[in-house]
Amino acid sequence: MDQKDLDYFKDLLTQWLDELLGRAGSTVVGLLDSTDHLSDPLDRAVLDTERGYTLRIRDRESVLIKKIQASLEDIEDGLYGICDTCGRDIAIERLKARPVARHCIRCKTRQEQRERLTGIS
Repeated sequence: MDQKDLDYFKDLLTQWLDELLGRAGSTVVGLLDSTDHLSDPLDRAVLDTERGYTLRIRDRESVLIKKIQASLEDIEDGLYGICDTCGRDIAIERLKARPVARHCIRCKTRQEQRERLTGIS
């Protein structure tokens, strides 16, 4: 992968990371600053459901944040775009579709087939 591509992915991943971290911070502040003292049980239930939904989304985003950080480290270490399984280059098209991809499409397909057969991820 040439330096132009690495710079592109580094910028893309950094912007994505900044956006996700900003959302995470605003969620924490929103939960901590909550002054909702609702007396109606239905209103409390709706608020609790919304909070639970938001926390589940942020939990998924925290997993994505870790993947982005790992990809940024790979860029710095010269390992970005190399399949963790076979060591071959991951296609640029795949990285554009999934910038945090750690496997080439061939290895990822095999992994998913094994998971379907065994039920183990």
